[in-house]
Amino acid sequence: MNTPSYKELLDAGVHFGHLKKKWNPKMSPYIFMERKGIHLIDINRTIECMERAGKAAFQLAKAGKKIMFVATKKQAREIVMNAAREAEMPFVTDRWLGGMMTNFSTIRRSIKKMQTIDRMLQDGSLESVTKKERLTLTRERDKLERVLGGIANLTRLPAAIFIVDIHHEHIAVKESHKLGLRTFGIVDTNSDPNQVDFPIPANDDASKSIKIITEYMVQCIKEGREERRKSKDEKQSARG
Repeated sequence: MNTPSYKELLDAGVHFGHLKKKWNPKMSPYIFMERKGIHLIDINRTIECMERAGKAAFQLAKAGKKIMFVATKKQAREIVMNAAREAEMPFVTDRWLGGMMTNFSTIRRSIKKMQTIDRMLQDGSLESVTKKERLTLTRERDKLERVLGGIANLTRLPAAIFIVDIHHEHIAVKESHKLGLRTFGIVDTNSDPNQVDFPIPANDDASKSIKIITEYMVQCIKEGREERRKSKDEKQSARG
């Protein structure tokens, strides 16, 4: 697991926090200094926290556990969606529906509905309906896909959640706590790092900063999955 270098993180603007007046005092251990009214994050602390989070994500993936990626802010959506797909993990990037995890059975029903409409559109069973009815169903399916597409294959709750901007995604954080899920999060100077098990102090607004940290997490997850696959193969060949 190659952690990005100090310079790479610096170039990605990971150290830029919020205005001093917006800060959360609980972030003080991660703040390096203040310049022109803006807090600068200590990149050395960011690296330490990334490595700690990366090791935990590696272990979860090695154990075959799912980590859900969550980022509904505009500048993070596409980065996180692509990263989660690469890691073969579930994701939520459109909006977080209240009860997405605490009321998972209801969400599963909506996913089933989406999959049913999908099937009907494909197998020709909608040929008898009017154009208008077909259009309504297609629109409904697209809406469901946008919100739930990233978790369509999730048959049970994930073991952990990786969040970009815990302040913005406070409902997801709250639901994770309620269910006892492990939490990873990019935490900016306006947030409380104690809200997540594995805080990564960093700029959660700049797409370059989001990308470099998210891609590191993906790398750790992929290595964990690979390790799992290897040990499975070894067990099989030992049996054979």
